[in-house]
Amino acid sequence: MENQKQPMPQIKMYNELKEKSVTFEVKDLTLSYGEKEALHGINLNIYEKHVTALIGPSGCGKSTLLRCFNRMNDLIEGVSITGEIMYHGIDINKTNPIELRTKVGMVFQSPNPFPMSIYDNVAYGLRCNGIKKRKILDEIVETSLKKAGLWDEVKDRLKDNALGLSGGQQQRLCIARCIAMEPEVILMDEPTSALDPIATQVIEDLIMELKEEFTIVIVTHNMQQAARISDYTAFFLLGDLVEVNETQEFFRNPQHPETERYITGRFG
Repeated sequence: MENQKQPMPQIKMYNELKEKSVTFEVKDLTLSYGEKEALHGINLNIYEKHVTALIGPSGCGKSTLLRCFNRMNDLIEGVSITGEIMYHGIDINKTNPIELRTKVGMVFQSPNPFPMSIYDNVAYGLRCNGIKKRKILDEIVETSLKKAGLWDEVKDRLKDNALGLSGGQQQRLCIARCIAMEPEVILMDEPTSALDPIATQVIEDLIMELKEEFTIVIVTHNMQQAARISDYTAFFLLGDLVEVNETQEFFRNPQHPETERYITGRFG
């Protein structure tokens, strides 16, 4: 295959022997779009009920890897993948992708509420899964909106169209919609890039609360955001995982020269 290359040696400084439960274990993962190899031999652990930030310049492969965790890349024609992603020890490529996506939810870069009421947005996935009883729906909708930090702002307007919410409220609604399905993992692809600083802070505070219950993987271009909210940071460059470490140590003491160049603003 053209454009293949040997993966860059990865620097993993974080202690993999710590007694932490591993949610995802990525093993020698390579992904290609047709003849173009986008990820080169990635090895990475995602730990339960922690926030892992994936950072790096545009086109480095971080969003591609994020979409691997719930097999969203299956929907792209011409994608081929080698290696494994183990979810609690089970190869996700041997699981039902629909069932996987109920356990591994996703929040996208731009808020994408459905053109329906606030209530119906949160209840949508539940109804698709056959939950029809109003009492059950009411309880889950309220709980999900509370966990997303939105209940107090919308409890008196649940019948209003969700498109009337502000951008930050819409993104929290999308998080509530994800939470309603009771996932274990929440994937976030640049969830605050379209938001103003105040709405961004609200989402960041929410992420810090949600990690008590959910495993979170977030793609961000904002290194300050990664430093503020994540427990682990992984740096990608041109399809390689260059370095991964506990976040404080990652930014305080980068081990790879390319990592230091990136976090000090000398490229990217």
